[in-house]
Amino acid sequence: MNAPAEFPYVTLADFDDPSTLIYGIGNVGRQDDGLGWAFIDRLEAESLCSGAEVQRHYQLHLEDADLISRKRKVLFIDATKDASVASFSLERAEPRMDFSFTSHAISIPSIMATCQRCFQCLPEVYVLAIRGYEWELRMGLTPQARHNLDDAIAHFSMRAERQTS
Repeated sequence: MNAPAEFPYVTLADFDDPSTLIYGIGNVGRQDDGLGWAFIDRLEAESLCSGAEVQRHYQLHLEDADLISRKRKVLFIDATKDASVASFSLERAEPRMDFSFTSHAISIPSIMATCQRCFQCLPEVYVLAIRGYEWELRMGLTPQARHNLDDAIAHFSMRAERQTS
């Protein structure tokens, strides 16, 4: 697991608030690409972060700049193919206009930069990347991806429990 040591204070409890957004990115019909949605499903099933707004989308859209402009804090969850991510990683995202915009792709930093430019505000944004392995047209996560999802949920839930006790 790539424990997010640089953000030891970030827990699920930090996102359990109506001023926050938890945004799962992915496609459940493409195996591990559905990790972002699976994370949201687990939050809902376990009644975690019930105060936060949650969204599930296949990909980011330019209009998401407007969506995040109304939030104090945002957590994006997406699958990653990055082999340097053992289980999951958490990073604080920074705005950057990177010209990634096409009809099928826009990056989180570009959404943030658009938000900052158009709405003169910027929420605190984190990206939780959960390692996936298979991307075929098939329903269901691989066992390894499910294990990584469990790791991510347990890690952030455990830290939240420690903070409240």
